[in-house]
Amino acid sequence: MPRPLVPLISIDALVTAALELVDEAGDFSLPKLAKRIGVSQSSIYNHVSGREEILELMRGRIIGESPYTIEEGQDWESALRSIVRSYRDAFARHPRLAPLMVLQTVQHPQVLALYENLAVALESAGFRGQDVVSAISTIDSFALGFALDLAAPDVVWAPPPQGYPALTQALTHAGPPERRGSAAFDFGLEILVAGIRARLQPSVV
Repeated sequence: MPRPLVPLISIDALVTAALELVDEAGDFSLPKLAKRIGVSQSSIYNHVSGREEILELMRGRIIGESPYTIEEGQDWESALRSIVRSYRDAFARHPRLAPLMVLQTVQHPQVLALYENLAVALESAGFRGQDVVSAISTIDSFALGFALDLAAPDVVWAPPPQGYPALTQALTHAGPPERRGSAAFDFGLEILVAGIRARLQPSVV
């Protein structure tokens, strides 16, 4: 039989189905992906090289769905805040994807562009050399950590009635899960920016 003029699947459909599987179970496999979209596993290889490429396509998809704005002349602090919020928000819709992303080298052009803008912001702040990479790694861990927090249960800590008075008292101010996470992220982001700012200031002898 002649080959169909229109492919039975597309890369976009593959990425969408893979994200659905990750949202449901925290991971995906090529056999499950093929079953989800109703094709043979071998036909997937007509579109992508394998699991690694699909993961990078998912990374690019979620980053692309959470745009950030950096204006000409924008100061490094506001640029950093914009990038970090965008990165965290990208995983807000797919928090179970975060653990898979830390296991793989970043290669997607759109995601590399985000890190390029982050490096530019840090260099404009005054960081140079190894400190730029260290700052990027710290910011990356911060954003991914809060992305993982988005997948936490509604009740994160459950101390018994006796024995943990300070924690129990603190939890009375936690509020609903979404407010707790948002407040913690805002709190942490300001500490992160303040720490970076302090690092740039010359020490007083």
